[in-house]
Amino acid sequence: MPARDNFHSLMRIGPVQIGTYRDRYGHTKHAAVCTADRCGWSADFSSRSAAQLAARTHRCTVR
Repeated sequence: MPARDNFHSLMRIGPVQIGTYRDRYGHTKHAAVCTADRCGWSADFSSRSAAQLAARTHRCTVR
């Protein structure tokens, strides 16, 4: 069985990428992930606006 493409509606705000997916219970969730080297920050949100706010306010601590 081929792997499913779980994320859709991808957008990027600075180094943070936001994607929409369905969890194992069928609920729509939004993941925000920092793509900067050695940052490792990520979070799941129930609304897209919350994920966008987190992406706009995220500051990488890696220097």
